[in-house]
Amino acid sequence: MDQAEPSAPLGKPERQQPERQPPPLPRKRREAARPRPAIRLDHPVIVGYNGSHASRNAMAYAAGVSLRLGRPLLLLYVCSSGVYCEPLTGQVIGVQRDTEALERWLLAELDLVTGGAEVDVHVRTRRGSPARELAAAATEFSADALVIGAPAHLWRRLLGSVPGWLARHARCPVIVVP
Repeated sequence: MDQAEPSAPLGKPERQQPERQPPPLPRKRREAARPRPAIRLDHPVIVGYNGSHASRNAMAYAAGVSLRLGRPLLLLYVCSSGVYCEPLTGQVIGVQRDTEALERWLLAELDLVTGGAEVDVHVRTRRGSPARELAAAATEFSADALVIGAPAHLWRRLLGSVPGWLARHARCPVIVVP
């Protein structure tokens, strides 16, 4: 037996309720607009980048390795501590860096090198010794590989270099790209 729909009482016109629209989805905020939580990466490929020709080659190689392994790429830029002493007055000066602009530059460099390939990339900047910070990041994220460019100057190879230090102290494979 079919049930009849309830009808409006006599004398009153039936009011139709407007169809409910789902609320609009919130727009995704830019990641840099809010403070970053500690990232949780599953065995990334880490590349150290400093803007040199060799580090650009290392970035391209690391992007390829990360795609082949199906792992995220962690692009790490290590700058100096940013604290300098004024020679005449002895005043300590802290240099502020615009991390958002720096990260945009690093992502633009990655796009130039990879040709816009779909790489799951995370960009981080740290302050301190490049060798120690790269090794610490590799340990912190349990990196599958650490990729770095070869030093360009002969005197750096003789006196000690970042890749040499990493080869002795890092707890993951270190790939040095010429």
